Amino acid sequence: MFYSENMTNNTILVVDDEIGIRELLSEILRDEGYRVALAENAGQARNWRNQTRPDLVLLDIWMPDTDGITLLKEWAGSGLLTMPVVMMSGHGTIDTAVEATRIGAFGYLEKPIPLQKLLSTVGRALRGGQVKPPSTLSLTGLGKGPMIANLKKRLEQIANLKTPLLLTGEPGTGMELCARFLHRPNTPWVEPETLTSLADTPFVMLEQARGGLLFLKEIDKLNRLEQKGLLLLLGKLEKYNVRLVCVTSTPLVDLTTQGAYDPRLYEILSSLCVNIPALKAHREDIPELASQILSRSIESGEVSLRQFSTAALNALRNYDWPGNLAQLTGVVRSLALTCTGDEISVDDVLQALASPMSAQAVSSVPLNIPLREARDLFEKTYFDRLIEQENGNMTRVAERSGLERTHLYRKLKLLGIKLRNH
Repeated sequence: MFYSENMTNNTILVVDDEIGIRELLSEILRDEGYRVALAENAGQARNWRNQTRPDLVLLDIWMPDTDGITLLKEWAGSGLLTMPVVMMSGHGTIDTAVEATRIGAFGYLEKPIPLQKLLSTVGRALRGGQVKPPSTLSLTGLGKGPMIANLKKRLEQIANLKTPLLLTGEPGTGMELCARFLHRPNTPWVEPETLTSLADTPFVMLEQARGGLLFLKEIDKLNRLEQKGLLLLLGKLEKYNVRLVCVTSTPLVDLTTQGAYDPRLYEILSSLCVNIPALKAHREDIPELASQILSRSIESGEVSLRQFSTAALNALRNYDWPGNLAQLTGVVRSLALTCTGDEISVDDVLQALASPMSAQAVSSVPLNIPLREARDLFEKTYFDRLIEQENGNMTRVAERSGLERTHLYRKLKLLGIKLRNH
């Protein structure tokens, strides 16, 4: 069983399977004025963490049920690594310490732990405050089912290649997360807001990304000059030691056949291609993903503690999610902000999914135009109505659409939507 005192500031969770270690650390820390919670294995620590956030965790690496490194990865992947974690081990290695730090651990202590080193490490960790979990370590943000497990395996196989990678799939499927999975720690990550500079200064991007990863979105929308610039850039990747990851939601083969895309560019980009599955193709992941998104909103302090009912999760699971993960994120955050009780009910979910705005936006799109034009028209109608509903509040528009503010403004500019003057 785990034990905790009243939860206030400076609460430390001690996780260790040895009762003697737990009691010794608890006594020392309480003498220093800290509040202490104790867990004897990873299962208890997991349950404790799901209920609240400690200010610090002292986590043993070697435990009988689940080792500490695995638990650390789990917290990082699910957005729960929002507090400093100090790893402990009686027979650790440098490699283990490095791995723990790479995942997001604040520090590493070897047993027996000298008193002064314990207290100084605890003090520094608590002064460090909240930790932003690294996003490069896990694809659990896309799910844990067999389809995502296979995607992860494919990405792991190509992680060390220098070949340009093309990610394909429906909008909102989480392609950036896949690209960040391939990004090496402590190297540049460059993600231009617009790709217009490809037409005149393509090598500036390479200089910025030297030794790291260059992430280019919506390359299906490049004009002829920008395509030419991308071709030049591709020829210099090795010189700058840059890994290039491109994204498209429109099949480049169709654009090439239509004469809208450079055949040489298509040939190079299609040499290494990975498709990201639509959310409806692995709907078994949806309940857990929704719960993760809700947990992050609670962790950030954006909403108070609440949970989904089983029926609500089933309703989310059975929906087709044309906007994929981005749409799911927007709906869950909207539900979290507007729910009046501690539990989000199935009625709350059905009401959110049956928004007349979405139905009107779809019905207003004519069927005698190309898919690309229809998609742009739908998106313009969608955002026009969303901005109208939120009275021009772009924070709420970003929340409901599931887009970051910078991405939202870029999307609105591309669609030719002018914002209201306040």
